[in-house]
Amino acid sequence: MANLDNLWDDLLSADPARIRRAWGNLTDDEALAVLEHLRRMKDEPGWQPAQREAAEVALRIVREQPE
Repeated sequence: MANLDNLWDDLLSADPARIRRAWGNLTDDEALAVLEHLRRMKDEPGWQPAQREAAEVALRIVREQPE
């Protein structure tokens, strides 16, 4: 994706439509890297509560997507 900031703004927006749209634009390799990063944000220390929550929402929305 050309603009990384926009990608993460969309993925962490808590807006299901924006998350789905951003997710749908990723290649398979990009999707794997994004999933890994979202999991780290959700589970590893050092992230702010709002960041953890946004990552958790994004992961939930992504899991609901058909393969």
